[in-house]
Amino acid sequence: MLASRHRRSAAASRLAAVALAAVGATLALLAAEPGTASAQTVGQLARADDMATLRKIDVPAAWSLSKGAGVTVAVLDTGVLPTTPDLTGQVTSGPDYTKGANPAGYQPPHEHGTYIGSIIAGHGSGPGRADGVIGVAPDAKLLSVRVILDDQEPGFFVFNENASYDDTIASGIRYAVAHGAQVINMSLGSTEATRSVRQALAAAIARNVVVVAAAGNDGTRGHAFTTYSYPASFTGVISVAAVGANGLRASFSDRNSSVVVSAPGVNVVGDGPGGNFLSGDGTSPASAFVAGVAALIRSRYPALAPVQVMQAIVSSTRRHPPGGYSTGVGFGEVDAAAALRAAGQLAQPGHAGGLAGSARFGKTTRPIAVVHRDHPLIARLTIAAGVAAAGFVVLMTALIVLLRRRRPNRLMPPAAPPPAAPPPVAPPPAFPPGQPAGP
Repeated sequence: MLASRHRRSAAASRLAAVALAAVGATLALLAAEPGTASAQTVGQLARADDMATLRKIDVPAAWSLSKGAGVTVAVLDTGVLPTTPDLTGQVTSGPDYTKGANPAGYQPPHEHGTYIGSIIAGHGSGPGRADGVIGVAPDAKLLSVRVILDDQEPGFFVFNENASYDDTIASGIRYAVAHGAQVINMSLGSTEATRSVRQALAAAIARNVVVVAAAGNDGTRGHAFTTYSYPASFTGVISVAAVGANGLRASFSDRNSSVVVSAPGVNVVGDGPGGNFLSGDGTSPASAFVAGVAALIRSRYPALAPVQVMQAIVSSTRRHPPGGYSTGVGFGEVDAAAALRAAGQLAQPGHAGGLAGSARFGKTTRPIAVVHRDHPLIARLTIAAGVAAAGFVVLMTALIVLLRRRRPNRLMPPAAPPPAAPPPVAPPPAFPPGQPAGP
């Protein structure tokens, strides 16, 4: 079924070139095997594989509550092709922040971005839209912002090494926020934690935007921790690891304490350029699944804050690891229907949000005591501390003055006695006048 295979580079060094290097999917072309008795089209094969994955995270059950209508998901990636049959009418193209890296006249394939966009919001194609890829939130809209290059593009290495492209990710985040995105997905990453991206993310979350990112594809089969990947490891971002069909961490998926949840990331079907379908591995598709779930929640419960959307996703996971959390899969695998139910509880009138003081994640974590502030007591203690400080200053001043008054006067050293007068010298004898002085 695999006609060709495309492995993405793992050598990007800049966050602007994150791409496909740190967290991109390994993509393969999906094609119908010749002579199959079922006579299924490639589109029907893609739909069958697609639905099998969606059922694993209970997406079809979630569609009875929400399909993402009214929500815009910004896809910061290599660009989403708006002419893709499974995405027609859903894609708005934003700026291309990579402009100038490729030779003039070159038409980029938009491979990775189209693949990710279809997992989030594909609506299918063909008669009755029964063929092709259907995403987690098929009624959502996509805002495509091109911030990275597919690694087969001729300008890939120019883009990596040119400092003028360092702020493409931050620029894309700011553009998405300014143009109404309620969810941002970034299936990209780098080990460099740049200040511009951190600030752009903080502003996005402050503007009520849910941010989802891929945890990274630098994991190994052992138990060693992997280097943190950004933007996934920034505070407030939902960092997503990849799991296989058995719910266990995929060997390539990063393992560190930034991981929040996990989602399918092995043999995931999505759209590619030219009407083709791709099968891919990586934390990139895993991130797209969680971004789609966030879009479902945002559509059904638009008043929830980003932290509440994260809480709904985290508190409703399935396949929990031993102890309730692990650095490999986070709090477990995302469950779309359960996440919507949890969001519904958070959205109830009068719900304070957050967790009770006795609540905890896992079985081994001790409860955290919640200390409520007594503002009148704090005010009284503040006043008392100020009075005590003033008294201390007065006391020290008085002590210094007293010590100065009691200090004895310094005596000048006694004057040296005057030198003794020299003994008197006898005058020479007088000679009679006219007598010579010598013999």
